[in-house]
Amino acid sequence: MKIRAGIVGGAGYTGGEMLRILVNHPIVDIVFVHSNSNAGNLISDVHTDLFGDTDLRFTGELSSEIDVLFLCVGHGDAKKFLAANTIDSSIKIIDLSQDFRLKVNAGNKWVYGLPELNREAIKKASYIANPGCFATCIQLGLLPLASKGLLNSEVHINATTGSTGAGQGLSATSHFSWRNNNLSVYKAFEHQHLNEIGESLKQLEPGFNEALNFVPQRGDFTRGIMAAIYLDSDLTAEEAQRIYEDFYASHPFTHVSKRNIDLKQVVNTNKGLVHVEKHGNKLFIVSMIDNLLKGASGQAVQNMNLIFGLEESTGLRLKAAAF
Repeated sequence: MKIRAGIVGGAGYTGGEMLRILVNHPIVDIVFVHSNSNAGNLISDVHTDLFGDTDLRFTGELSSEIDVLFLCVGHGDAKKFLAANTIDSSIKIIDLSQDFRLKVNAGNKWVYGLPELNREAIKKASYIANPGCFATCIQLGLLPLASKGLLNSEVHINATTGSTGAGQGLSATSHFSWRNNNLSVYKAFEHQHLNEIGESLKQLEPGFNEALNFVPQRGDFTRGIMAAIYLDSDLTAEEAQRIYEDFYASHPFTHVSKRNIDLKQVVNTNKGLVHVEKHGNKLFIVSMIDNLLKGASGQAVQNMNLIFGLEESTGLRLKAAAF
């Protein structure tokens, strides 16, 4: 029996990636793709990479004949949508915005959808708050240490994201002429994803109260995130490698590499790759994901698979664009 899916906000980057996955997912039927601005248009006219894959059209109408609803909308818009529309309680909701990620907004209803942290809770959940892209990448680099209570110093993070992380709307910093051959810092030490990262680390290491010094950068490429993280640590390189390998041993998408890693290994996949090194008293961690897949739509489908009792990787065995 197929899972019937609806998508709200299907015209943006995350909506397009959701469609790219779900049109080929063996257990999913897409019932509707909602977009007020594109109602009636062929999906492949907007997401041209799907030409030849689907004849679906966008609609301005909602249907209750679904099992799961994906909210691929902007920050703040998920709350507005749910306030304006009555969704049957039997329908699972996976929200890709930041509206319900923090505990103050989630209450007891929403589960933070990072499978490497909350897999068992996700399986029982009806409402999933999909993590942020930077937050996912950085947490994958730090969760193994938090699980052992080994975050004992302030953490330094420099992370660079592709232009798709800014969404599809045009702005001065997403314009090709500005972004091309360019690099810049933004929201240094104040990025909104810091709060959800802090909550997750304290979930595993309640006493963690050190600074997370996060410097985000806009990169001259379209997709992917590379986070370079370091902190003081008494671990040897071998001990650190073992802690990371053990932590991710049961997780199908996060892999610990003994060799250095690069973005082309993760772009177009739902993988998270992690590499650890020891330099003097510093533990150095490199973490990488595709911001639109493991950082957004791929992780949302991973959560859907868990909720409906499917193999976690169903429909998500995507090959990296290696060259």
